[in-house]
Amino acid sequence: MRIIAGRFKGKKLATLKTDEIRPTSDRLRESIFNILASKFNNDFSHLRVLDLFAGTGALGIEAISRGAQSVVFVDDGVEARSLLRQNIENFAIAGEAKLLKRSAINLGKNEKFAPFNLIFLDPPYGKGLSEKALLCASENGWLEKTATIILEEKAGIDLELSSDFTVLEKRKYGGSEIYILQY
Repeated sequence: MRIIAGRFKGKKLATLKTDEIRPTSDRLRESIFNILASKFNNDFSHLRVLDLFAGTGALGIEAISRGAQSVVFVDDGVEARSLLRQNIENFAIAGEAKLLKRSAINLGKNEKFAPFNLIFLDPPYGKGLSEKALLCASENGWLEKTATIILEEKAGIDLELSSDFTVLEKRKYGGSEIYILQY
């Protein structure tokens, strides 16, 4: 897996050799960032990114590579945090990135960060974790009003989202569906 574009274009991400973490594929990440580039007129400089269920950090690092201000990675998995620390170090983004060891569905109150305007969610498929994580983030001050949310879920899963979230678009890619939401 490599970063698709920006200042880290072509640089490899540290990944697991097992299937315990399911990183977003290069092709799917490229599609997501094409959508975002169109939405933001290729200007990522105003974005504060919250990467929930961060795994390897591929989505957040791609955003930093394209000019996002900062990223906060959230993952409670031991392997994921190890990979995230390794990728933060390998990409020398410690000044732009923070890693939080907590569950994305139990974030607690946001007392440290400005609310985020771009959120990535790529939870384990089919467990209803997206809805729980979004509700927790919205109730605890993590989301800026009108934030853009990119949610990846298994194709065919019906999401039960709070009325605070509007589905702007839904696209199917193989066995996955990408939802573009607005808070």
